[in-house]
Amino acid sequence: MAKKRNARHWDDPLRHPDHARPITRRDFVSQGFMSGSAFALGGGALSLFSNPREAMAALSGDLDTFGCGISTGGALKIPFICFDLAGGANMAGSNVLVGQEGGQMDFLSTSGYSKLGLPGDMVPGLNDPTTGLPYANTDFGLAFHSDSAFKRGMEASMNPGRGTQLNGAIIPSRSDNDTGNNPHNPLYGIAGAGADGSILTLAGTENSVSGGNSRIPILMADPELQPTKVDRPSDVVGLVDTGQLVGILSARDATAVMESAYRISEQKMGIATPDMIVQDLVRCGYMKAADIADRFGATPLDPGEDPLIVDQPGVAGTGIFTDAEFFGGGRDGREFRKTASMMKLVINGFAGAAVIEMGGYDYHGGARAEGEVKDFRAGRCMGACIEYAARIGTPLMMYVFSDGSLASNGAIDNSVDGRGKGEWVSDNSSTAAGFFMVFNPAGRATLRTSPGKTAAQHQQLGHFDAGASVVRGATAAANNVNLLVNTIILNYMALHGEEGNFANVIPSHGLGNVAARDALMAFQPIVNGTIGPLNPS
Repeated sequence: MAKKRNARHWDDPLRHPDHARPITRRDFVSQGFMSGSAFALGGGALSLFSNPREAMAALSGDLDTFGCGISTGGALKIPFICFDLAGGANMAGSNVLVGQEGGQMDFLSTSGYSKLGLPGDMVPGLNDPTTGLPYANTDFGLAFHSDSAFKRGMEASMNPGRGTQLNGAIIPSRSDNDTGNNPHNPLYGIAGAGADGSILTLAGTENSVSGGNSRIPILMADPELQPTKVDRPSDVVGLVDTGQLVGILSARDATAVMESAYRISEQKMGIATPDMIVQDLVRCGYMKAADIADRFGATPLDPGEDPLIVDQPGVAGTGIFTDAEFFGGGRDGREFRKTASMMKLVINGFAGAAVIEMGGYDYHGGARAEGEVKDFRAGRCMGACIEYAARIGTPLMMYVFSDGSLASNGAIDNSVDGRGKGEWVSDNSSTAAGFFMVFNPAGRATLRTSPGKTAAQHQQLGHFDAGASVVRGATAAANNVNLLVNTIILNYMALHGEEGNFANVIPSHGLGNVAARDALMAFQPIVNGTIGPLNPS
């Protein structure tokens, strides 16, 4: 009798017989038992007025007179978004190509690619018999397998030809499976390199210290940088809530009211309060509220109302997502809304950097179809970020990582969604890698070279052996997740031409001297320190 295999819905929780029962938040997220939730609260302001007739409602013209840190455009660094695929997703081979020491096109053995889920008739170096095109596809600069689910998902979200403005690099790096002890998250270091926003410095889709599933490196810990949780459109709107004033009044009048509150408090304190810290806190609290009302009271912060993100009534076809996709039920709709909320914040300069956690990527032990469906969904979200950056006209660095990885034993899933590829049957930390993409409105970022290293070796920072295992001595990052994070931060700074300041930002970086670090940077700068004003719409 034929055995019916993996009849569960792909988005049902994963119950692996070789895994212990989930007991931590990370366990629940990686196996798809838990998804995020969030709420935002806004306080009223009308109760602040004890003598409103003393207030002067004219705009001050200088909201930062007292050094309140009010910013209107962030730090003008390249927006940074990372995807934390919780559970141990496939990155190398079936998605982004990985090769031996010569780079992505220094191909592995056929058995090595089989371990990475590619049967012998689909390995890089061959052509697809249906299309006649190579399985090694370089449309995005960084080489992907032509049938990569990440790639197909990205293309579904991006306008045709967008790949000419993309490039990327893959970093073979071993990391442990099924553990919360992988410090993969680079956000705090990215903030240390100067990323900042006009509302938030960092944002994350989970209410955790890192904002996602994986931890931050312990040496980067800073309680003041903990990401603000945002995972739905209402959270974005709630970040700039000034109570009921905006809606009752115009944005300008709401700003005048908040300035009036400031002036009343100034009159009442005068010089009688010796505690200057208290005075500054009160002053800045009202002034920042006035600034927020002024800048955002009439701005459609809700990504669902942004015609560049979602088709609007009467203008179908303009958004990245259709109305049905964005507002629909199921996991797709939730992930699209989460991604849109985060990219609205970061790409417009409201936040400096963010992590988007996606759960359920511990997808081994069953049909290959499950991994393909989930990877395609992740690709849709990655492509949405790139496409939105293109429509806003700003560069973007996007980093994708996962805790551990997995391997195939060569068994083939010939279902429609399985696409004739190898089934994922077990965890395997030695096949792990992370990759990043760089979008540049001015054109594809240029790869570096360094003494003894070709451009191809700067596109693949490290390498696998022929049998598809990370060569642990290839780079400092290959067997140390902390140093993988430092490598990402180094590359972020290099895009601004600021790699010379890296040792000051990350003093105990572990990446060696200047020459060693030169070999770990993928691209020439695409901006000179800053990117210029971001479009705050």
